[in-house]
Amino acid sequence: MALVYQPVMQLSGILVSLLGWVLSCLTTYLPQWKNLNLELNELEIWTMGLWQACVVQEEGGMQCKDFDSFLALPPELRISRILMFFSNGSGLLGLLLSGFGLDCLKIGERQQEQKKRLLLFGGMLFWISGITAIVPVSWVAHATVQEFWDENIPDIVPRWDFGEALFIGWLAGFCLILGGSLLNCTICSTEVHPSSVHYAVAEQQDQCQHLETETRP
Repeated sequence: MALVYQPVMQLSGILVSLLGWVLSCLTTYLPQWKNLNLELNELEIWTMGLWQACVVQEEGGMQCKDFDSFLALPPELRISRILMFFSNGSGLLGLLLSGFGLDCLKIGERQQEQKKRLLLFGGMLFWISGITAIVPVSWVAHATVQEFWDENIPDIVPRWDFGEALFIGWLAGFCLILGGSLLNCTICSTEVHPSSVHYAVAEQQDQCQHLETETRP
């Protein structure tokens, strides 16, 4: 039964990981990591991402401006850039390795041990990619919460709030970790090796021959 569901679990792990990787790349370039709604002008919504700040106007659409300097960014945004790049790279490498390790792929059918290693490395890379996607998103969310409840900032000053990209990043990290877990579960599942099958058949033949000799007059 494990052999029947193993290709299905492998494909499910690849598809879930692919979804997480696409969402991780989307999170990296979305400018909605932080949202700011001005009470004095409700027609404008300011957003901030890892690369640019934008203002959304009801009549003029969206206007964005790239950040001038990497060193001028807050620490959480600088580290988030690096971690998100690392997450996207490790996720892409995990897709390549685990793709060659699938049982449904005809390449390398006689090299099952190497295909298992590829699946194992791919699953571990998905875990690393998921963790490195969750860490920067959670860090920016934590910094946003601290700034929102900072008592030293006057109440009249607008406060930043969670953006849509944070929730997409959390979903991306969860999908990557789930996909890597599914791939590793297929490796840990019990398999029937050909040697054990031959041994069982030979043992059964010996028992039949032994019964035949006992039943002979």
